[in-house]
Amino acid sequence: MKLPATAHTTHPWRIHQIAPDFRVEDVWALPTPGGPDDFHRLIANFASLSFPDGAPLIVRALWAARWRLGTWFGWDEPSTGTAARVDSLRDRLPADMSATPRPDLGDDHPFASVYLTGNEYAAELANKTVHTILHLSWVPDGAGGHRGQMAALVKPNGALGSVYMAAIKPIRYLIVYPALLRAFQRDWSAPGSPSP
Repeated sequence: MKLPATAHTTHPWRIHQIAPDFRVEDVWALPTPGGPDDFHRLIANFASLSFPDGAPLIVRALWAARWRLGTWFGWDEPSTGTAARVDSLRDRLPADMSATPRPDLGDDHPFASVYLTGNEYAAELANKTVHTILHLSWVPDGAGGHRGQMAALVKPNGALGSVYMAAIKPIRYLIVYPALLRAFQRDWSAPGSPSP
Protein backbone atom coordinates (compact mmCIF):
# COMPACT_ATOMS: atom_id res chain seq x y z
CA MET A 1 0.00 0.00 0.00
CA LYS A 2 1.35 3.43 -0.94
CA LEU A 3 1.77 5.78 2.00
CA PRO A 4 2.20 9.56 2.28
CA ALA A 5 5.73 10.91 2.60
CA THR A 6 5.00 11.75 6.24
CA ALA A 7 4.94 8.03 7.04
CA HIS A 8 8.70 8.26 6.52
CA THR A 9 9.53 11.85 7.44
CA THR A 10 7.84 11.86 10.87
CA HIS A 11 10.02 9.02 12.20
CA PRO A 12 13.38 9.92 13.76
CA TRP A 13 15.36 7.82 11.26
CA ARG A 14 19.12 8.27 11.07
CA ILE A 15 18.83 8.71 7.31
CA HIS A 16 17.40 12.21 7.88
CA GLN A 17 20.77 13.39 9.25
CA ILE A 18 22.84 11.39 6.76
CA ALA A 19 21.01 12.39 3.56
CA PRO A 20 19.10 15.66 4.13
CA ASP A 21 19.71 16.63 0.48
CA PHE A 22 17.63 13.72 -0.86
CA ARG A 23 13.89 14.00 -1.43
CA VAL A 24 11.34 11.37 -0.49
CA GLU A 25 10.02 9.94 -3.75
CA ASP A 26 7.85 7.03 -2.58
CA VAL A 27 6.83 5.31 0.66
CA TRP A 28 5.17 1.89 0.81
CA ALA A 29 3.83 -0.36 3.56
CA LEU A 30 5.32 -3.82 3.04
CA PRO A 31 3.16 -6.96 3.36
CA THR A 32 5.49 -8.36 6.02
CA PRO A 33 3.56 -8.65 9.30
CA GLY A 34 5.56 -9.61 12.34
CA GLY A 35 6.60 -8.89 15.86
CA PRO A 36 8.90 -6.23 17.28
CA ASP A 37 12.03 -8.34 16.74
CA ASP A 38 11.50 -9.38 13.09
CA PHE A 39 13.32 -6.52 11.37
CA HIS A 40 16.51 -8.46 10.73
CA ARG A 41 14.40 -11.18 9.10
CA LEU A 42 13.10 -8.51 6.70
CA ILE A 43 16.66 -7.49 5.84
CA ALA A 44 17.67 -11.12 5.30
CA ASN A 45 14.69 -11.50 2.98
CA PHE A 46 15.65 -8.35 1.07
CA ALA A 47 19.26 -9.49 0.71
CA SER A 48 18.09 -12.81 -0.74
CA LEU A 49 15.32 -11.30 -2.91
CA SER A 50 16.04 -12.13 -6.54
CA PHE A 51 13.79 -9.48 -8.04
CA PRO A 52 12.80 -9.31 -10.88
CA ASP A 53 13.31 -13.08 -11.28
CA GLY A 54 9.95 -14.67 -10.65
CA ALA A 55 8.11 -11.44 -11.46
CA PRO A 56 5.65 -11.30 -14.36
CA LEU A 57 7.17 -11.27 -17.83
CA ILE A 58 6.38 -7.58 -18.35
CA VAL A 59 8.39 -6.64 -15.25
CA ARG A 60 11.35 -8.75 -16.35
CA ALA A 61 11.14 -7.23 -19.84
CA LEU A 62 11.03 -3.68 -18.49
CA TRP A 63 13.93 -4.40 -16.16
CA ALA A 64 15.99 -5.81 -19.04
CA ALA A 65 15.06 -2.85 -21.26
CA ARG A 66 16.19 -0.39 -18.58
CA TRP A 67 19.60 -2.05 -18.28
CA ARG A 68 19.92 -2.22 -22.08
CA LEU A 69 19.20 1.51 -22.35
CA GLY A 70 21.72 2.12 -19.58
CA THR A 71 24.35 0.27 -21.61
CA TRP A 72 23.54 2.15 -24.82
CA PHE A 73 23.55 5.60 -23.21
CA GLY A 74 26.30 4.96 -20.65
CA TRP A 75 24.01 5.58 -17.70
CA ASP A 76 25.48 2.79 -15.58
CA GLU A 77 29.20 3.07 -16.30
CA PRO A 78 31.44 2.84 -13.22
CA SER A 79 32.34 6.50 -13.77
CA THR A 80 28.70 7.44 -13.02
CA GLY A 81 28.39 5.59 -9.69
CA THR A 82 29.50 6.03 -6.11
CA ALA A 83 33.13 6.95 -5.53
CA ALA A 84 33.15 8.44 -9.06
CA ARG A 85 30.28 10.81 -9.93
CA VAL A 86 29.05 10.97 -6.33
CA ASP A 87 30.48 10.07 -2.95
CA SER A 88 29.01 7.04 -1.24
CA LEU A 89 26.70 7.78 1.66
CA ARG A 90 28.99 5.55 3.72
CA ASP A 91 31.39 8.51 3.73
CA ARG A 92 28.73 10.55 5.59
CA LEU A 93 28.12 8.04 8.37
CA PRO A 94 28.80 9.30 11.89
CA ALA A 95 31.46 7.51 13.91
CA ASP A 96 28.97 5.39 15.83
CA MET A 97 27.65 3.89 12.57
CA SER A 98 30.69 3.63 10.33
CA ALA A 99 31.86 0.28 11.67
CA THR A 100 28.47 -1.38 12.14
CA PRO A 101 27.97 -4.59 10.12
CA ARG A 102 25.78 -4.40 7.03
CA PRO A 103 24.60 -7.10 4.65
CA ASP A 104 26.71 -7.81 1.59
CA LEU A 105 24.28 -7.77 -1.33
CA GLY A 106 26.84 -9.17 -3.77
CA ASP A 107 28.44 -7.74 -6.88
CA ASP A 108 25.42 -8.49 -9.10
CA HIS A 109 22.98 -6.49 -6.97
CA PRO A 110 22.33 -2.95 -8.23
CA PHE A 111 22.26 -1.58 -4.67
CA ALA A 112 25.08 -1.44 -2.11
CA SER A 113 24.43 -1.49 1.64
CA VAL A 114 25.10 1.72 3.53
CA TYR A 115 24.10 0.92 7.12
CA LEU A 116 21.94 -1.27 9.33
CA THR A 117 20.55 -0.50 12.78
CA GLY A 118 17.98 -2.30 14.93
CA ASN A 119 15.03 -0.93 12.93
CA GLU A 120 16.46 0.85 9.90
CA TYR A 121 18.46 -0.09 6.81
CA ALA A 122 19.72 1.92 3.85
CA ALA A 123 21.19 0.87 0.52
CA GLU A 124 22.23 3.12 -2.35
CA LEU A 125 22.53 3.11 -6.10
CA ALA A 126 24.07 5.84 -8.23
CA ASN A 127 24.24 6.21 -11.98
CA LYS A 128 24.19 8.99 -14.56
CA THR A 129 20.51 9.76 -13.93
CA VAL A 130 20.09 9.66 -10.16
CA HIS A 131 21.53 8.84 -6.74
CA THR A 132 18.91 6.71 -4.97
CA ILE A 133 18.47 5.42 -1.43
CA LEU A 134 16.33 2.39 -0.66
CA HIS A 135 15.33 2.76 2.99
CA LEU A 136 13.75 -0.18 4.82
CA SER A 137 12.40 0.21 8.33
CA TRP A 138 10.32 -1.65 10.90
CA VAL A 139 7.28 0.18 12.25
CA PRO A 140 4.23 -0.54 14.42
CA ASP A 141 1.26 -1.48 12.22
CA GLY A 142 -1.39 0.19 14.41
CA ALA A 143 -2.95 -3.16 15.32
CA GLY A 144 -0.48 -4.40 17.92
CA GLY A 145 2.06 -5.83 15.47
CA HIS A 146 4.82 -4.55 13.24
CA ARG A 147 5.57 -4.49 9.52
CA GLY A 148 8.18 -3.36 7.09
CA GLN A 149 8.13 0.00 5.39
CA MET A 150 10.05 0.94 2.26
CA ALA A 151 10.97 4.46 1.19
CA ALA A 152 12.75 5.57 -1.96
CA LEU A 153 14.77 8.76 -1.57
CA VAL A 154 16.32 10.37 -4.63
CA LYS A 155 18.69 13.06 -5.80
CA PRO A 156 18.26 13.40 -9.60
CA ASN A 157 21.34 14.28 -11.62
CA GLY A 158 20.34 17.55 -13.29
CA ALA A 159 17.76 17.83 -16.04
CA LEU A 160 18.46 14.29 -17.31
CA GLY A 161 17.70 12.84 -13.89
CA SER A 162 14.53 14.86 -13.44
CA VAL A 163 13.21 13.87 -16.87
CA TYR A 164 14.15 10.24 -16.24
CA MET A 165 12.34 10.13 -12.88
CA ALA A 166 9.21 11.71 -14.39
CA ALA A 167 9.28 9.30 -17.35
CA ILE A 168 9.50 6.16 -15.24
CA LYS A 169 6.97 7.21 -12.58
CA PRO A 170 3.92 5.54 -14.20
CA ILE A 171 5.93 2.37 -14.83
CA ARG A 172 7.07 2.27 -11.21
CA TYR A 173 3.57 2.81 -9.82
CA LEU A 174 1.62 0.57 -12.16
CA ILE A 175 4.04 -2.29 -12.78
CA VAL A 176 7.30 -2.37 -10.81
CA TYR A 177 6.18 -1.53 -7.25
CA PRO A 178 3.16 -3.89 -7.28
CA ALA A 179 5.39 -6.74 -8.48
CA LEU A 180 8.06 -5.90 -5.89
CA LEU A 181 5.49 -5.86 -3.08
CA ARG A 182 4.19 -9.26 -4.21
CA ALA A 183 7.77 -10.57 -4.17
CA PHE A 184 8.24 -9.32 -0.60
CA GLN A 185 4.96 -10.96 0.43
CA ARG A 186 5.75 -14.24 -1.33
CA ASP A 187 9.21 -14.52 0.21
CA TRP A 188 7.99 -13.42 3.65
CA SER A 189 5.32 -16.11 3.84
CA ALA A 190 7.35 -18.88 2.15
CA PRO A 191 8.33 -21.83 4.36
CA GLY A 192 11.98 -21.57 5.27
CA SER A 193 12.24 -17.88 4.40
CA PRO A 194 15.59 -16.43 5.47
CA SER A 195 16.20 -15.70 9.11
CA PRO A 196 18.90 -13.38 10.43
